[in-house]
This record gives sequence, structure tokens and C-alpha cells, in this order.
Amino acid sequence: MPQGRLARSLASTAVIVVLSAAAGGKAAGPLVGARVDAPSSPPAGSAVPAAKMAEASKAVPAPVVPVNYSPPAVSHVRLAQSAPPTAVAPNPADATGTDAAPTPQAAAPPPAASGPDAAIAEQLHDLAGGKFDGIIGVKEDRTTIDAFYSGRGYAPLWITDGKPNSRAQAAIAYLQHVDADGLDPADYPTPDFASLSDAAGLAEAEIRLTASIIRYAHHAQVGRVHWTRVSGDILYDLKPPDPADVLAAMLGAGDVGETLAAYEPHDQAYLALKAKLAELRAGKESSTKAPIASGPVPKVGAHDDRVPQLRERLGVAAVDGDDGATYDKALAEAVKKFQQQHQLAATGTLTPATLDVLNGRQPDRPTDIVLANMERWRWMPHDLGKTYVIVNLPDFMLRVMSNGKLVWTTKIVDGKPTTPTPIMSAEMKYITVNPTWNVPPSIANNEYLPMLQQDPTILARMGLNVDYNRDGTIHISQPPGENNALGRLRFNFPNKFFVYQHDSNEKYLFSRPMRAGSHGCMRVEDPVKYAEVLLALVRPGEGYTQERIRRMFGNIEMDIQFPTFIPVHLTYQTAFVDDDGKLQFRPDIYGRDKALLAVMKSDERKVADLPVERKDNAVRRQMLAMPDQIFGGGNFFARLFGFPFVAQPQAPRRPVAQRRTDVR
Repeated sequence: MPQGRLARSLASTAVIVVLSAAAGGKAAGPLVGARVDAPSSPPAGSAVPAAKMAEASKAVPAPVVPVNYSPPAVSHVRLAQSAPPTAVAPNPADATGTDAAPTPQAAAPPPAASGPDAAIAEQLHDLAGGKFDGIIGVKEDRTTIDAFYSGRGYAPLWITDGKPNSRAQAAIAYLQHVDADGLDPADYPTPDFASLSDAAGLAEAEIRLTASIIRYAHHAQVGRVHWTRVSGDILYDLKPPDPADVLAAMLGAGDVGETLAAYEPHDQAYLALKAKLAELRAGKESSTKAPIASGPVPKVGAHDDRVPQLRERLGVAAVDGDDGATYDKALAEAVKKFQQQHQLAATGTLTPATLDVLNGRQPDRPTDIVLANMERWRWMPHDLGKTYVIVNLPDFMLRVMSNGKLVWTTKIVDGKPTTPTPIMSAEMKYITVNPTWNVPPSIANNEYLPMLQQDPTILARMGLNVDYNRDGTIHISQPPGENNALGRLRFNFPNKFFVYQHDSNEKYLFSRPMRAGSHGCMRVEDPVKYAEVLLALVRPGEGYTQERIRRMFGNIEMDIQFPTFIPVHLTYQTAFVDDDGKLQFRPDIYGRDKALLAVMKSDERKVADLPVERKDNAVRRQMLAMPDQIFGGGNFFARLFGFPFVAQPQAPRRPVAQRRTDVR
């Protein structure tokens, strides 16, 4: 094209742009940066005078859109307030004609570090070249931290004008006092900025503080010790916070201390235990109470030299004019209340069992036990749910909670030390009325099949059904009914351990203070009331009273589905604060305190926050699902392996398989 014609063409194009802007023309799509393919060589005589082109621009106000432009679907487009047109970077999606996913408008990049911080930023950039490795141990964290600083042009987070800023000062102050939550400040070292003046030293201090903050957030949210290092009978699926999210939270925090504290549990039970830890360390919570001596059981009105000590322990003052050694009605009522709280026979008298509880549950190192329990709280979901069930295995108690208040509580029997009930959280999804007991396949084939080969009638005489499969394996089940090993009700929260809660016809077990006697599942003292309480919460207004639930008992297996699942938390609280605000201790029945404290106090603690692989034992997990009695007493294994049993009438052959019903 001759230079004159090229100049006129460019001038015409400029006129179009100017006139279109003056007329208020606006593109409906992302025109800036969009590619419009022009013909490589316009045909001769195709030039249009500028005046006519200007007129055309007025007559056709619609914007010019590329032929390959495809407007985005409106279903995911959010209307925004109109704003003056601004320069926009080219969008690759526009160039290809594809629909780009909507993204929020990017925040303006932080200003480049200047003054003393510019040299620190340069040092941070150099550290990212490989020297991060000596400061940050986890490779994934190194990548995330580098990405965070790279996005800031390596401007420091904790330093302003070459000095620690208020954000750094608040973070350091917080980390130096994390012992209030049972953590060790030494695990989160903080730099001494005051002793540093060179850019290289300040840059390294910056990264060390960042690493400590990320490590703290990890430990506070999911635990200082990973639960896999304690036992294979523990399961939680919590994930540590993403380091990028932690740093972003620090960057935008109005109160750094509150932001860091939010990573710790905030359940009232945890906070109460935290307060007791402070009291123990301050010497306010006595850990060396002298035991109350044994002796004859005093009657009301009797004089006993142990009474003053008992009054002090229970917080009962003597009546005016009394020497304090009389076992009066007020003290008897206090003893009765203590017995009720600790699942003892509520006689109101100072029985030997009551003395054992008063004297025997204070550990040698109460502070350590509290620390272990606070660590286990960190393993749990920090939001337990609006409505949930919480079981304390060492206390042998179950509590139903809703909106932060206790709805109902009952006694349970849980696993023996050799077959412990697992520690975990799951969701209860339904209740089974008239459950069938299905023997786990591995148990049936490995344990029962050899027995059947010796005596083909042994299980049938016990009222069990045996089905022979084509592959040579067997299926053993016990149909619903009053003799079923699971009782009339089973409470189902599916989990890898196959454990559940169920009925029991051995009610005498609930009178024992120590109730670790099952294969792993939990027996509930009052299952009908339990079902009524749960159904009132998840199916309100449907009339599931105890009477209606009992009328459902029979030979037909029924599942009552939960429209809303209820979290079930199986916890191991050997230290907790009771409803009266007193610190209580329970025996370490499964040795979980011992194992956890061993890790916390050994060299293993250096890597204790990393999980270890444990070989899964499917047979053992199925063992946990075994009920502990059938037909009113005795252990099922004992019956199979030759101990006497009372013969039972043979039950009908799997009548429920075709008669199972669901209530939805």
C-alpha cells in the first residue's frame, strides 16, 4: 500500500475510534485484547472516505464482535456495577473463542518493596532459589511459601522499613504463650529481629517466622502428634490447613492473635480443660490430695474422724455448733450425688466402692494427663455439630447434645482392653429395629466352618441360620427376635471398624463402675429411650415415642432412616471437667495416655506430626463387630468352643431376608 493511502487508512481508523467513544459506544464483551483478523491485502478501491465511515459508525451503534467470539453462559455471571472503562490485559479465552471460567477481579498487586525492604526482598528471592530447604522441612510447604512470596514480589510479610511490624510482634507474642493450649513454644521458634540489621539475616528471620506460624497452625488444627503413631484403633480424616491459606489469613488479619487462636478447638469441654491446665500449673488445683482412710460405713448421725476430710473433698460445710465430724443428712446427700455422677450405687453412704473412686482416680502426673487429653481434642472435628452424640469411653457414658445443651445421657458398656472400642467420629444414619445379626465372613469361614465340620448341628441348635455358598464359604446369621444377640435395636453409624451401638439383655452389667466388657461395640443401657431421643431430633412430630417403638418389636427387620445424619464422636477423655466445674480423671483403660505421652516425650516428637502407615487387619476389625452374648448370657465364642450352653429352639430359616422394610 502506498504511504499516502496507508496514512489515510490509519487516520480513518482513528476517526472511527474517536467518534464511537464520543457517541458513548461500549462493547458488550471483552473487546480490548480481542483478536480481529483483518484481510491481508484489501481489494482495490475498497477504501471508504472518513466522513462516510463516521456516518456509518453513528448509524450502526452495535459493537464489533469477532466472528469466533462466543458469549459466556449467563448462569454463572454476576452483574457488577458499571465502572469507567479501563485497560484490561488480553484474555487468552477471547483469542481462542472459548468460554473462560468467571474469576473474581484480581486485587491490585502489592507495591514493590522499597527502601530497606527492597534489599530484604532481593534476599528472599535468593533464598527461594534453594536455601529455603534448610529452613522449611516439608517440600510442599517450601513450594507454597515460595509461591506466596513470589506473588508479592518477595516483599516481606513480617518486616516494614527494615523492622518487625505489628503483625510480627503479635505473632511472636502469641507463639511464645502457646503452652496455654498444651503446646510447647520451643516447637515454634521466633527470631530475634532486634539483633539483626543486615538484609540477609532479616530475610532468613522472615522465613523462619513464617515456618513457625505454618507449623503452629498445623499442630493446632489437627494435632502435634499424628494419631496413627498412637494406635491403629483411631481414625480421623481432618486435613491440616493449607499454608497458603494460613499466610493469606495472616496478611488480612485485623487481630493476629485471634486469627491464630482460631486454629485451636473451641468446644466448651476443651476450654474448660484449658482453664484447669492453667490452675494446675499455678498450683490452684491440688494434685496431692491425701486419700480418705477405709473403715466402717458410717450411718447418718454417726461420728467419724474421716468426715472433715470428706466434707472438704465434697465441698460440704458443717452445721453451726457441730465439730464437723458428724455424718449428717447434708453430707449423705452430697455423697449420693457424687455416686450418681460416677455411676455408683446411689446409697448416700460411704461405701468401699465410693472410697475407691474418691481416692483412686487422681493420676501421678495430672498435668501430663490433661495435656494428653487436650492433644486428643485437636484430633477431633473442631465443629462437633449442632446436634451430636458424644461417648466418653473411659467414663462409660453417652451424651446426646443439641444447641450446646445436654439433651440426655446414659450408661454404656464398651470394649475390653484386648478389643478396645475405636476412637473416631462418624455419622449415625439410621436405626435398625429387630436387627439380624450377620457373622462377619472371615470369622464365619475361619472359625465356625471347622466347628461345623465336626458338628453340623451346633449352630442350628443355637438358633442360628447357616447358608452354604457355591464357592464353599458359609453365611451365618441370627434372625430377629427376643433372643437376638443385638437385642431389639441397633444404632448404625457406618465406619471402617464395623462397630455400632446396640441393645443388651444383660442389664446387670450397667451397675458396675468399670464397664469395659465388650468386643468393641457399645451396649446402651436404655436403648428404647435413646431411640426416642434421637428420633425426636431428626424426625420431630412423627410420634416416635417409646411405646410406639416397642410396638414395632417383632420378627420383621426395619430401618428407620435419618433425614439428617447425626455426628457420633467416640472420645477417650481420661481428664475432663464435670458439670459442677470439677476436674475429673478416669483410668487409662486402653493405654492411650501412656502411648501418646511416650511419643510426646521422646525423640520421635521431632517427626510426630507426620503419619505412619499401619497394616490393616480386616479380621481384627470384624472381631470388633462381634456381639458379646446371645440368649441371655455368656460369651458367644465360649458357646462355640465347648462351654455349656442352654439349647434354644431352632429359629425359622432367615425369614427376614425377604421382609426387610425401610422407614424414610
